Amino acid sequence: MGDQQQLILATGGYDHTIKVWQAHTGNCIKTMRFVETSQVNALDRTPDKTRLAACGYQCIRLYDLESNCTAPVINFDGVQKNVTRLGFQEDGNWMFTAGEDHNVRIWDMISAPPHCSRVFDCEAPVNAACLHPNQVEIAMGSQNGSVFLWDVKSERHERIVPEVDASIQDVAISPDGRYLAAANNKGNCYIWSMTSQDQKMSTLKPMKIIHAHTRYILRCKFSPDSGLLLTTSGDGKVGIWNTINFKKWGELCIENYWVWDAAFSADSKYLFTASSDGIARLWKLQQQESNDLVREYTGHTKAITALSFKDEIVGKL
Repeated sequence: MGDQQQLILATGGYDHTIKVWQAHTGNCIKTMRFVETSQVNALDRTPDKTRLAACGYQCIRLYDLESNCTAPVINFDGVQKNVTRLGFQEDGNWMFTAGEDHNVRIWDMISAPPHCSRVFDCEAPVNAACLHPNQVEIAMGSQNGSVFLWDVKSERHERIVPEVDASIQDVAISPDGRYLAAANNKGNCYIWSMTSQDQKMSTLKPMKIIHAHTRYILRCKFSPDSGLLLTTSGDGKVGIWNTINFKKWGELCIENYWVWDAAFSADSKYLFTASSDGIARLWKLQQQESNDLVREYTGHTKAITALSFKDEIVGKL
């Protein structure tokens, strides 16, 4: 496969389909059926880029990106309620999932079929989880307002409640491991500085509250270079914040639509968005200026609720 072929964007939504696109052309190269009873809540590619994991209501599916088969190659058994997030350890040895059954699970991906090897109970429905770049700690956010940090190896954990009566909608850790962000349904994004010492769990120190949106925040994510933080919202905006001082760097606007998900390119200069108008978009980021819309990906018949784009090779977007 050439460099350009590696530039794959995956999208999923309320129309029960997952679409795979050539990011640099906007061409849809594959459509896969999801579950008829669920929207797609989250997508993530395996580190070797050959497979795509998707989760939704009572289901986790793994699809093969290299074959013509559009059916899942693995269905994960025994999953309860809504599965809200998933992601892979950097070697692909295990996957984590978070769900409204209160649990974050670790799945052993080396065994066949994969099995759940560890569970953390957040004592409330879990909306979000992400893996620290150290590949050991997982941050989690729950509907009762709790933010957890869980050391998967030692089983130690810490719990913080930044704002009472607010549901944590997403959590993110910067790739340089310096910051943890947690965004809630009241439009606020909380930032902690993270410091880690050998063999000890990261310590969190409250740093900043960003009053980011007038409505529900849906996602927060750091750029690959750790220089920017994005927040997406039900107010039709993507806020972009500079991590030097967490002041506003720029903004994207998709008026009258919820922006459900977003992802940076590997060079942190481009941004993909997924919104409730059923369109995924690629933007070129320019500070404070009108950010340029580069491309639209049209084909979904309902809201796009999840996307995945993770590539070391940026090529020509």
